[in-house]
Amino acid sequence: MANRHRGEIEAELGGHTRTLVLTLGALAELEAAFAATDLVALAQRFGSGHLSARDLVRIIAAGLRGAGEAVRDDEVAAMTVKGGAAGYASIAAELLAATFGEAAA
Repeated sequence: MANRHRGEIEAELGGHTRTLVLTLGALAELEAAFAATDLVALAQRFGSGHLSARDLVRIIAAGLRGAGEAVRDDEVAAMTVKGGAAGYASIAAELLAATFGEAAA
């Protein structure tokens, strides 16, 4: 069961309930992927409300890896989610809110 106090969430991806968490390592991975200079810049980018499908894949994949899953971005991109694109966006928003606080979502 996910512990929201540790920034964990649960989401159904690819037909399985999975735990996601943006650990410090996962956040460092996202900083590099988005060319963000620090966590504030990363949070501002996410808070802009303008995320591409590729951005959602990166965020969700980093969250899965942060929780210990050995998964590649292309594998996450192929996973089905209830609600389609809106479902992916919802998972990413919940994960970001758990990490940065509700204002980030």
